[in-house]
Parts: sequence; C-alpha cells; structure tokens
Amino acid sequence: MTKRGLIPVLLGLAVVLVGCATAPHKLPDYAATVPVAQTAANRDPGAIYQPGLGMNLFADTRAHRVGDVLTVVLLESNSASKNATTDTKKDTTVDLPTPTILGGEVTHNGQDIFNTGINDSQKFSGQGDSSQDNTLTGNISVTVTQVLANGNLVISGEKLLTLNQGTEKIRIAGIVRPQDIQPDNSVVSTKVADARIVYTGTGAMADANSMGWLARFFNSKWWPF
Repeated sequence: MTKRGLIPVLLGLAVVLVGCATAPHKLPDYAATVPVAQTAANRDPGAIYQPGLGMNLFADTRAHRVGDVLTVVLLESNSASKNATTDTKKDTTVDLPTPTILGGEVTHNGQDIFNTGINDSQKFSGQGDSSQDNTLTGNISVTVTQVLANGNLVISGEKLLTLNQGTEKIRIAGIVRPQDIQPDNSVVSTKVADARIVYTGTGAMADANSMGWLARFFNSKWWPF
C-alpha cells in the first residue's frame, strides 16, 4: 500500500477510535437488593401472638438492615476553573563561510558554491481557559445492599424516568454512616462516602446536546492540527 493510500486508512481508524472512546457509557442492569425471606418454624395459627407479625411502636425506623430503604437527598454542587497561557520563541542563525583551497575560494562561474547560511525562527503562542459548574439536586430512594463490620451501610439505587422526549436515569452508590441518617430516614449526598453518582439521558433532547462523531474527531487528540 502506498503512502497516499495509507493516509485515508489511518484517518478512518482514528475516527472509529474517537467514536468508541467518546460514546456514552452504557450502564449495567440494576436490581434492587431485597432481604432473604425467613420462614418461622412451628408457627401456631391458633395463638394470639404470631412470630414475625408483631409491630414495634418504639423501634427506630431508620435503615439499618440489608434491604431497608433509605432516601438520599442530592445536594451536589461543584465548580472548577483553570487558565493557562504559553508563549515560546526561538531564533537560530548559522553562517558557514566559503572554504578555501590552496588560499583561494571554491567558485563556479564566479559564484561561491559552498557558502551556506541557515536562518530559522520558531514561535508558539497558546492560551486556554476552562470553567465548569455542576449542580444536581433532588431525592432518590436506595436500598441497603450490605452492612459492614463497623456498622456502616453500603447503599445502591437508581431512578428511571421515561418522558415523552426520552429517558432520564439517576444512579447512586456509596457508604453511609448510621449516625448521618436523619430521623426521617434520609441522608444528604455530601455525607455519602465513596459516592458514585451517575446522571444520564437518552432520546431527542440528549441527542440534540451531544456532539456528532465527525465533530468529536476534529476536537480529539487524534486530529494532528
């Protein structure tokens, strides 16, 4: 394959790589964690008290077991900014005089054929500004998937909203301390350790706010200019 034929192949491969690298990450299927059902042995249907059917009026209703439901109040607000400026300049001058042989200069038709001079000038100027603000508010109910040895709760849950113009999905997972859970069985997201919060959307609105594959190529590191 010639060099001219290789260039379109490399460009096509770069476009494919950029499309794969910037494609939206597909979330795996999620299923809520439920506690394992335990059947009571030797249950007497004729007694007034039935094991497992009692109601404790003074027990703490906050989540503390696997399968319990907990409400996470999303109060995420992040802000970041960055400014960078770069200026470089380099000048190079090389002058090689005409060599002499036996006291005379080497010429051809009266011109110096070995007189060499190099002048090079390089200059680069770059500037970049970046600013980003993210805010996420709302409520999402999750389930306790695991109780750690120290009593902390591992939580996970998602909310799926299907609208007429697409689907919105919110997913959160992390670790919660029991003392951070409020009396109304809620906890703010800023107190969730190792939090992994995902907010994605599909449909016409999400497509309108996403960059096309060719535009992603021209704005990626694979574009050499």
